[in-house]
Amino acid sequence: MKFKFLAVISLLLVVMISWLACMHKDKSGDPAMPDQVSYNFSIRPILSDKCFKCHGPDANKREAGLRLDIPDSAFAPLKETKGAFALVPFKPEESELYKRISSTDTSYQMPDPSAHLGVLSPYEISLFKKWIKQGAKYEPMWSFVKPVKAPLPEIKDKKFVKNEIDYFILAKQEQLGLTHNDEADKERLLKRLSLDLTGLPPSEKLMDQFMANKNANAYEATVDELLATPAYGEKMAVRWLDIARYADSYGYQDDNIRTQWPWRDWVIHAFNENMPYNEFLTWQIAGDMLPNATKEQILATAFFRNNKYTEEGGVIPEEYRISYVIDENKTFGRGILGLTLECAQCHDHKYDPISQKDYYQMFAFFNNTKEVGYEGDISTSKPAKNPILTISHDEVKNLLSFINEKDTGKLMVSVMGERDTLRKTYLLKRGVYDQPGPEVYPAALKSVMPFDTLKYPRNRLGLAEWTVNKNNPLTARVFVNDVWQEIFGVGLVKTAGDFGMQGKLPSHPKLLDWLAVDFMNHGWDIKRLVKQIVMSATYRQSSTLNKDNYKIDPENVYLSHFPRLKVKAEFVRDIILASSGLLVNTIGGPSVKPYQPKGLWAMASSGRGELATYKQDKGDDLYRRGMYTFIKLTVPPPSMILFDASNRDQCEVTRSQTNTPLQALMMMNDPTVLEASRVLAERLMEMNSTPDAKINKAFRRIICRVADTKEMSILKTYYDEQLTEFRQKQLDAVATMDVGEYPHTKTPDANSTAALMKVIEMIYNIEEAIVKT
Repeated sequence: MKFKFLAVISLLLVVMISWLACMHKDKSGDPAMPDQVSYNFSIRPILSDKCFKCHGPDANKREAGLRLDIPDSAFAPLKETKGAFALVPFKPEESELYKRISSTDTSYQMPDPSAHLGVLSPYEISLFKKWIKQGAKYEPMWSFVKPVKAPLPEIKDKKFVKNEIDYFILAKQEQLGLTHNDEADKERLLKRLSLDLTGLPPSEKLMDQFMANKNANAYEATVDELLATPAYGEKMAVRWLDIARYADSYGYQDDNIRTQWPWRDWVIHAFNENMPYNEFLTWQIAGDMLPNATKEQILATAFFRNNKYTEEGGVIPEEYRISYVIDENKTFGRGILGLTLECAQCHDHKYDPISQKDYYQMFAFFNNTKEVGYEGDISTSKPAKNPILTISHDEVKNLLSFINEKDTGKLMVSVMGERDTLRKTYLLKRGVYDQPGPEVYPAALKSVMPFDTLKYPRNRLGLAEWTVNKNNPLTARVFVNDVWQEIFGVGLVKTAGDFGMQGKLPSHPKLLDWLAVDFMNHGWDIKRLVKQIVMSATYRQSSTLNKDNYKIDPENVYLSHFPRLKVKAEFVRDIILASSGLLVNTIGGPSVKPYQPKGLWAMASSGRGELATYKQDKGDDLYRRGMYTFIKLTVPPPSMILFDASNRDQCEVTRSQTNTPLQALMMMNDPTVLEASRVLAERLMEMNSTPDAKINKAFRRIICRVADTKEMSILKTYYDEQLTEFRQKQLDAVATMDVGEYPHTKTPDANSTAALMKVIEMIYNIEEAIVKT
């Protein structure tokens, strides 16, 4: 009993020490109290998390008639507590809000414990007290205020500065006591740059050229060279395909084939031609409505027609037509404005100043197209749905040469097109297609920027003009943030699809605004923006982790080192194919069907249509870039999904980033990896060189640097072990190399080739192979 008692006491002591340690950590982890408490950056986030559920924009859920998101209501007398005010400027002790959030009486305390929103921390309560003492000044939502180009901040140490971006980053680091890393070594920097600008590893020729170039402008020259390659457009297009929910089938049960790929070819072309972003958006929103619209401008509107489409019998056409318009509205809101517009489909938005009426006024812009909910015969599937753009072989040859057609037949693409007569739009009660409420008319979100009906027509062309107006506070900010996220893994606003009240605040708000204004002032030039970011010292720094920096900023929000990032799913495939020499660099064209486990499509198919079973392609189509892999919505490519690719069933602005055993299993067993290892081994065996030289060459092609002594020792030891096993017939060299459809190259020694193949497999499975830095 004595020992049990002592054990219990010991356990209690451990629990108490752990609790005290956590309490101490929370307390010491609080940021310093700001001299001036900002409503936008200190108060609004707390109100949004804890209070707006009952005291926010949604009138249907509002308690006690109190709104805390607008000052008129917050400063007004309380309806249910006579003589009291939620907020009394300069007087926290007389402010009902402060008294309730600081109370420990659960019958009086706010948030109400029954709401399960949690109590405010002592630090948060202190913030409110100081804010009220300073006058309780409200501010417009930061993201709904037109960005201003602030002067560059003063910094103490300018030795790291390469361009304006670095002033903002270094100023924040100095403020927090963080140190900036030195520039990465040339090998790692080139790999990072090549993957960021093209999605491909640098070639041996480029590596040799960059390492030998000692000129001061060598790095900038390489940036310009990579930006000029066709692969740049492919790399940039992948993110846009996620936003546009591009896929090669319709979705739903039958999930038949559709031919939207000419639009994908156009997106690649637009990025390579460096089409200004305002024009890029205008064409996709309303290219068909431009004066004397060309076929290219109409083709661009396929952006909105990538939504799922039903071909099942027995559906209610209007129900599905409404669902398509809802999807288009959501894509515009999330992908272009960075707002959770869809949250106002059934009721007023609970956090952002977007009413249900606002939602359906936006909906009205897309509600007048010729698109229908269901077309024709269940036994017949068309590769495009009305309205359809038909493109002839002659038009491809003479007008749309960027389209990579495989035959001379006509191409069909689903695009946007307006009806001759105006379709009325109604607010749909609870968002249900057959419960119309009051009639509404097209108008953009007034909380973002007023929609001047004297200036803008009430159609998609007017919406496009409103979207790219330089006074629109969101469009440039959202795109700049997306590009930053593409390069650094996380945007300056972490929630790239939510610039509203529930979204994260920008880590560097003045930098975000500076970049947005600078982007617009320089003609919405995308290549210039990308170059600006990669030329900065912030981008070029090494990824070495400093322990002191880690203690201050464990998530590397303030970029004291370059983040360690795995490449996207498509580029995992690209790295494997490019480094082995298998990659076919053809730009555009129909999607292809590389190796895939048997039976997947058949198990998830209705049994009807061209896509009932998977028919693998042959020849060059097995070795195309990952972005051209055929995407069937009901069964996305498994190797891509394992590496967090979008399944493309809806607009996606941020991919998840996971590390799972399945990813490792794929890298060890995928036929593409095994075939690439075999082909590279056979090619290296043609060289008149030692095994060490062959291994080093393979390592450099895949990892993009020279292996160090320890790495070479491990790889050479593994090679010797494998060679012994093959020679002793413990392993079968012929069976090992019997993988993939690429023709074999005859080698004089099958055992040595198989052993080298196993070493290359190991190199592909080093994590660094598919990590940017």
